[in-house]
This record gives sequence, structure tokens and C-alpha cells, in this order.
Amino acid sequence: MKHAVEKKSNEDTSIEINHQAQETYRLNKFISDSGYASRRASDRLVEDGKVSVDGVQAIVGMKITKDQEVVVEGHVLSRETKRVYIMLNKPTGITCTTDLDIEGNISEFMNYPSIIFPIGRLDKDSSGMILLTNDGDVVNKILREENNHDKEYIVTVEKPITDSELRRMAQGVKILNAAKKEYQVTRPCEIKRISPNSYSIVLHQGLNRQIRRMATAVTHHVIKLERIRMMHLKLDLKPGEWRYLTTLEMKELNEIL
Repeated sequence: MKHAVEKKSNEDTSIEINHQAQETYRLNKFISDSGYASRRASDRLVEDGKVSVDGVQAIVGMKITKDQEVVVEGHVLSRETKRVYIMLNKPTGITCTTDLDIEGNISEFMNYPSIIFPIGRLDKDSSGMILLTNDGDVVNKILREENNHDKEYIVTVEKPITDSELRRMAQGVKILNAAKKEYQVTRPCEIKRISPNSYSIVLHQGLNRQIRRMATAVTHHVIKLERIRMMHLKLDLKPGEWRYLTTLEMKELNEIL
């Protein structure tokens, strides 16, 4: 009898060891790696009850194994997805969201054969460079260091803007931070005049509608806003066109990140 008990104990230990040896992943990383959403957005999907694991509603922070079935909003996810990195010259009128219920969403505009999502945002009424990918790790790295990355825009306002007004914006102006619901002074930035009512601006910050709010602070209204550069990546596409990042661009991006 004692021998039987010991044998059962050994079997239990063996099962436990095999279970521990199986690699596990955080659910939000699994979803992110599949290309469905960033880790932050993945957590929101879980909180909203839109994620199940093996048919059971998931909870934030849980870990899974590669053999478990993860379903998000009816889509069965896989980590074995080829990574793609895309530059798009977003036209005005397109919203940087993958929510298909929102008219003019970027997913329907791209009509890409697999799931990709934008890195960061660009206002619906703005145009220019937006990056899209299915690599959640790259999204997280870029967004985490967003305030350390250059973003260059061409801005056109409705009337001539003075040199003193440009200097005020370059030094920092008080604007409303909608997310925090409080006013704050923008970081210093680089501004160069292009014409009487247009200028280029390089930001090291990513507040909601920041450039438009900065222009408003010096009594100007933005009528056209185009992003032409992010970090080392320069826009070379016509509105609505997209392309994959080159090998050299990806090498430099990895070095930056």
C-alpha cells in the first residue's frame, strides 16, 4: 500500500513538471503578437468581455499556452503571422481606428488581407504618414518612446502668421490636455516658415490635436495639416498610396528602438 502511494506521488510530480515546462504567454502579448491589437487595446478588449480562451471569457492579466484557442470578437487568433510594416499616406476623412462600425475607418480603407492596425493616430481631418503593422511589440516600443521621436508636419493656417506668433509656439504655449482635462504648456519645438500662412513644425510630443490647439493659442485656425516625417521615415507617397517599409528603413527603425 505504501508503494502504491509513492507511485501515485511520483506520477503527480511528473505531471506537474511537464505542465510547468510548457511555455506560457500573457494574453495581451499573445493578442498583440497575432497582429489584432496593441497590448493596451488588447487589455481593453478583455475588459469589455470580447475575448475568450478555450470558450471561457478571459480576464485581464491571465496567462495562456500556445495550444489554447484565443478568440477575439469572433476571430480565432494565431501567433504564426508574417510580420508586415506599412507606410500609408492617409487622406483626410479616414479615421485611424480598426472599429468597423465607424464610417471611414482605416481597416476598410486599406482592405488588407490580414489584420493590421495603425501605430498611434492621425486626426480624421489631417493627412500624411501613418504606419500600420501586425507587430504588437513594435507598436508598444514606438508608443512608449513617442515623446522622444521626431514627428514633422506641414501646417497651413487661414491667414498670415507673424514671426512672433511662430516664436511663441516654438517656445511652448498653454493648451488643454483633453485626456487629463487640464491645461499644460507644450514642450519647445522647431518651427520654420514656408510661406506667409504656412510653416513646418517638428514635435517631440504627442498630445491630442496638439498642433491645432497650439495654433488656436495664437489665434489661428488650421485649414490643412500634413505629417511628412516620423523619426527617420520620410513620406514619399501620394495621398491614398501605401508601401512596405524597406529593409534599410526597418534596420534603422530597429536601431532606434
